[in-house]
Amino acid sequence: MRIALRAPNWIGDAVMALPALAALRRAFAEDEVTLVGPGGVTALFAEVHDAQPSRVLTLEGTSAGRTARALAAGRFDRIVLFTNSFGSAWAARRAGIRERWGYGARGRSLLLTRAVARPGRHERGHHADYYRVLAARVGATDGLDAAPRLAASEATRAFSADTLARARVDATRPLAVLAPGAAYGHAKRWLPERYADVAARLVRERGMTVALTGADGDRDAGRAIESWLGTHAPVERPAVVNLIGAPGGVRGLIGLLALARLVIANDSGAAHVAAALRVPTVTIFGPTDERVSAPIGPGVALSHDVFCRPCMLRDCPIDHRCMKRITADTVYARAEDLL
Repeated sequence: MRIALRAPNWIGDAVMALPALAALRRAFAEDEVTLVGPGGVTALFAEVHDAQPSRVLTLEGTSAGRTARALAAGRFDRIVLFTNSFGSAWAARRAGIRERWGYGARGRSLLLTRAVARPGRHERGHHADYYRVLAARVGATDGLDAAPRLAASEATRAFSADTLARARVDATRPLAVLAPGAAYGHAKRWLPERYADVAARLVRERGMTVALTGADGDRDAGRAIESWLGTHAPVERPAVVNLIGAPGGVRGLIGLLALARLVIANDSGAAHVAAALRVPTVTIFGPTDERVSAPIGPGVALSHDVFCRPCMLRDCPIDHRCMKRITADTVYARAEDLL
């Protein structure tokens, strides 16, 4: 059979889904299995992981019509949807895929040929388990309890090593990567000046090089970090290098994280990728719930209990106390523990 596994749309979610995707890949070992997702997610699948598919299909844009045409061109006999949206189920039906499996939430049951009941509130734990339950209920049995595992290919590591070399980074110094952004919203972002404080201490006290990473939308955070360093703790420029928005996208991110000895990040895709690469990671949580979405791997999830968290809001309507009460001293201490 030709089987499509439609991955989640967010990189962090796709990492958390890796054990479930790998279990289904083993369950469908005799079939042609294609991993399907948007460009950032399929860049992740191009690296080394346990869900190695027969092929990868990258979806262009978010239009249900374009997605349906791309799926129809794949001539799939079955699709398993790890997405929750009505639109993804509608696109699968429009594509004429005979067997359409997935969670029957948000009015999708009529569009699916096998609608799986979502876990009840008492069954829900970590979000990775949400994907494991789906895989188990459609026939996967082996390896569901594994942690997400990812490795950068040699070509990807070389790509990022070259990026660092062009930035005049000293390759003999240990590398720390800081990811101060978060696609979900500003409320998930720890304060740039505190990232800068930690960066300066990693350079001066641990002899590390610090690389800032992120997407184009994170450029303001990178500039704020550079500005604070220039005013309060000047360091040699190659010791702290801003690679936010650098060419390479997700591939460049994976390669950079794979070269790191330490990663400090907000609750974001970068933190999940780093943990799956088995790089020690300090993940800073504010409005989101570390019990549900903490990266699975070596590291620590940091939060500060306040009455209003986890609120899951994109922007804080009050004073952002969940993040402001996490100090640079606390983050640096956890980083030292990991080092």
